[in-house]
Amino acid sequence: MYTIGVDVGGTYTDLVASDDSGRTVFAKSPSTPADQSLGVMAGLEELARRLGVTRAEMLAKTDRLVHGTTVATNALLERKGAKVALLTTEGHRDVLEMREGLKPDRYDLRSPPPEPLVPRERRLGVRERLKADGSAAIPLDAGSLDAAIASVKKSGANSIAVCFLHAYLNPAHELAAVERLRAAMPDITVSRSSDVLPQIKEYERVSTTVVNAYVEPVVRRYLTNLEKRLIEAGFKGSLFIVLSHGGMAPVEEAARLAAGTVLSGPAGGVSGGRRCADLVGIADLVPFDMGGTSTDISLIAEGQASLSADGMLAGQRIALRSLDIASIAAGGGSIASVDGSGTLRVGPESAGSVPGPACYGNGGTAATVTDANVVLGYLDAQAFMGGARPLDRAAAEAAVDCIAAALGLSRLEAAVGIYRMINLNMADGIRLMTLRRGVDPRKFAMLSFGGAAGLHAAEVARELEIKRIIVPTVASVLSAWGMLTSDLRYEVSRTHYGAGGRITADEVRALFGELEKQAEGRLRSWYNGPVRIERSAEMRYGEQIFEIDVSLDGLDWSSPSLVDTIEQRFHRRHEELYTYSSPGQEVVFVNARVAAVGEVAQRGEGAKAAAQASACKPIGTRKAYFGGWRDIPVYAFDKLQSGHSLEGPAIIEAETTTVLVDTGDRVSVNALGWLDITLR
Repeated sequence: MYTIGVDVGGTYTDLVASDDSGRTVFAKSPSTPADQSLGVMAGLEELARRLGVTRAEMLAKTDRLVHGTTVATNALLERKGAKVALLTTEGHRDVLEMREGLKPDRYDLRSPPPEPLVPRERRLGVRERLKADGSAAIPLDAGSLDAAIASVKKSGANSIAVCFLHAYLNPAHELAAVERLRAAMPDITVSRSSDVLPQIKEYERVSTTVVNAYVEPVVRRYLTNLEKRLIEAGFKGSLFIVLSHGGMAPVEEAARLAAGTVLSGPAGGVSGGRRCADLVGIADLVPFDMGGTSTDISLIAEGQASLSADGMLAGQRIALRSLDIASIAAGGGSIASVDGSGTLRVGPESAGSVPGPACYGNGGTAATVTDANVVLGYLDAQAFMGGARPLDRAAAEAAVDCIAAALGLSRLEAAVGIYRMINLNMADGIRLMTLRRGVDPRKFAMLSFGGAAGLHAAEVARELEIKRIIVPTVASVLSAWGMLTSDLRYEVSRTHYGAGGRITADEVRALFGELEKQAEGRLRSWYNGPVRIERSAEMRYGEQIFEIDVSLDGLDWSSPSLVDTIEQRFHRRHEELYTYSSPGQEVVFVNARVAAVGEVAQRGEGAKAAAQASACKPIGTRKAYFGGWRDIPVYAFDKLQSGHSLEGPAIIEAETTTVLVDTGDRVSVNALGWLDITLR
């Protein structure tokens, strides 16, 4: 049987199949932004060809297909989601614009805040109100609700967000409103805040629920179409979607909580990074994922990736937990330009997959990072994608010449400038991901993956004084490969309401007991295997306005000093994050969180028997720019064996990725056949 991982990127769709023996085969297919499922089905056809079977035969023998999608991400970035209406407590319709009273950049006096996803005329107040303890101050007014529903009908909205004040403590009014909505408008999509994010903080809850309503119809339509295409093609297994927290869920759950898919693809890369850390025995890694459109950066510290509820995308607050990933607009397709002051810029605009870089020959004329790499000799124009997609070197040169003319430079100088600029942009992105979190990147190794990362990893690492780079054999498709290592995951959270005073041990046990029962019960409806429970709490000091997440795993829940132990963990975590703690201050327990994790058997790369090392010989040479034009030895990645070593300058080529090794850098091949690069 096969397990298949599929990651849809901005330029390519990556696919990986693994069988029961651990054999791994991968393929790439151009992404199809208008309908991503077309690119997925074309990629499955190519994957089957590489397995030596028909697509129908492969799908009939596939028990699990795990998919990372950018549908929700693109809908937000491109403002192509649903037409949403918001029903909220009377007097609170402007929360989306008031936000938290702050601009994203408080010192920027000119830029307006991001435009709300719901315009004011579709934000409708309903007469009702709950007190802060969840009891009703004003009952839900049927006439007011009916008037709001009539306005929704007249507005033409096709999705509704329902978010009433304090509904996280008592969902009764929201449930009644949803029941009336479904009776009046049976075909409309409804997102309820007490279902999407049952937590304190009104703006975060309203914004997250609105985002869910905005993307749910688009995500549901895509997943339904994909599932239908797969079944028609012979698929009889289970389709799972990777969510932003790194776990996977069935189609219906992913569609219901569509806002939880906005980091679906990059989350697979973090899962793959954790698996790599385990396999090579390196606890601290900086996963560096450079694709055609963007670069995703994350951290694996002590073998674990961090989760955060501070998500923001396209100016919209999404307070669902997600892996801590920074995405920057830097990829192989990033477009180089010269602004009015004569300054070279690279990105954020991308040529994407259509038309793509000029060298793709699809009508693109703008110079991109990929075009610069062709001009510099780093990419073999005839061997790109294994020779299946030769590059047009003349078109790349013509595109770079336009930049050179605007800058008054030679073609070579312009190409070098583009290459250096994108490297500096990505190094700055890693600095933001590490130094601002109190992490010294010099103590980490870099995990280089994504189709374009190998061309840039060494120079980016050198800029950051990172001395070691790991390049897996599955580097170009590692996000899809990482999806094969994802576990099923269902998270629930609840705000603790205390009438005053410190939370008690009995309250903690009761709260987590209810959440564990809810989470495990939901997960068991999808999965019959072993389940692990993870517990955490969001806590703060009494005078703070933000919470930090504290792991509560490994506690003695029967201990009479349970609350003391939890508060000690909070103090310790606060000191780790901010270099100080205040044990004498009041500690406030805000949100309890439980994740039920269905542990899935691992497939894919495993340790290989060490091969007898033989002479490491290049397959040829190519003229490339390494501080000057030189004949550089070229090695085939798939011909390198465990125990081989070489010294730069060198170019290591695989079908779907190329790795540059600079002068003085050393490469050794580990037991997995992966590259372990030590920088000079």
